[in-house]
Amino acid sequence: MALCSLYPSPIFLNSSIISTRTLRRSSCGTRFAVPSSHSNPKILKSNKKSRFGQRLSPYDSDNENEDVHDDDDDEDDWLFDDPGSAYDDRLRRKAPSAINGNGGSMFSRAGRKQKVINGNGKVMLDRNNITGKDKEAGKPSKNRYRRLSEEIEVDDRWFPLLDYLSTFGLKDSHFIQMYGRHIPSLQINVNAAQERLDYLMSVGVKHKDIRKILMRQPQILQYTVESNLKSHVAFLVSLGIQDSRIGQIITATPSLFSYSVENSLKPTVRYLIEEVGIKKSDLSKVVQLSPQILVQRIDNSWNARYRFLSKELGAPRDNIVKMVTKHPQLLHYSIEDGLLPRINFLRSIGMHNSDILKVSTSLTQVFSLSLEDNLKPKYLYLVNELQNEVKSLTKYPTYLSLSLDQRIRPRHRFLVSLKKAPKGPFPLSSFVPTDESFCQQWAKTSLDKYLDFRQRLLLKDFAKKYERS
Repeated sequence: MALCSLYPSPIFLNSSIISTRTLRRSSCGTRFAVPSSHSNPKILKSNKKSRFGQRLSPYDSDNENEDVHDDDDDEDDWLFDDPGSAYDDRLRRKAPSAINGNGGSMFSRAGRKQKVINGNGKVMLDRNNITGKDKEAGKPSKNRYRRLSEEIEVDDRWFPLLDYLSTFGLKDSHFIQMYGRHIPSLQINVNAAQERLDYLMSVGVKHKDIRKILMRQPQILQYTVESNLKSHVAFLVSLGIQDSRIGQIITATPSLFSYSVENSLKPTVRYLIEEVGIKKSDLSKVVQLSPQILVQRIDNSWNARYRFLSKELGAPRDNIVKMVTKHPQLLHYSIEDGLLPRINFLRSIGMHNSDILKVSTSLTQVFSLSLEDNLKPKYLYLVNELQNEVKSLTKYPTYLSLSLDQRIRPRHRFLVSLKKAPKGPFPLSSFVPTDESFCQQWAKTSLDKYLDFRQRLLLKDFAKKYERS
């Protein structure tokens, strides 16, 4: 099967109008040219920081753990300070034309009096031509973005969009990040932006997640509803994904909209089914567990991990397919830093390759567990406190996925305190059921009594850790 279409190829919108702006520092007179491009990772130098102390990252990362910083400072008196004449002079500088949702300029170039054309083709008055009382009414917006204007050149025609995006919790620091990643995202007509974000929320994206999406994929403000957003949502639905999960997938992988449905996303799905061996009935589950799989170079990641597991553990293809189906994040894990160290640890505690294969097929997320904070402490508790052998893990691999502090230790000590702990190896099956079932089947006592015991144990353990620190 030809794989040339499997290399995700982002859609670049409005490439003909990519502009160059200047990023300014209030502390020096140096100006940095900032080319706006979806594909150029060198928009800003990685070691540059804003005056708020934040690193100006140019990368459009899909990392689920990417930080979206909240500035919860309540000292907002500066919002109403008089910016002074120097600020007004800066605003009079000519800035590039804003871009509407269809890739055209919102501002006509015929004559000095410009007109604003919104996303629906309606003509509105240019804010620069507002005079008298209306002009005075615009000052609060200028004041509000005074600090932002000291970082970047702010066109006052951006104010309606900035005001709207602020309703989602975006602040100056967020706008600076958006500016650094994709300047045209701040030049969108506010009506067009609202139409697109309203659509995303209508398909399940939460209001509180809009900010995170814009930080990771500011280009989404340029993607039109009819020609982009709807077609990508329809694609997700065609995979069997329920409407209630669409918003979660978009939030997890907003870059999805920058990939062609026909030339990238559908070929990836075909590869998962035809080459990897994922069943069609399992496809929606796989995508929901790891939406990033749709925008990953799946052929490279699959082949590398298939070859590694086959050689290292002698894993049959069917076992590896089961691993990917249960835990598709496996395709994201590093072989050298993720898979191999955990396989070697299991070997070090006495497991053979056949045992490791059983555990990893049943509990593939074992490859995501921390060695120092998870696997090693649980192993030591297994052999020292529970008096169990390592081979018991092949029968109850779930033990490795359970919380040592919240489940394993409390249940063990609770049964010991009640003198109901069996003699010999402690049964790992007692850790599997819910708290309520555990109390009925094993402790023969009330749930409240167990929960109270666990709470006191956690506080006691916390106090010991605090004393050691």
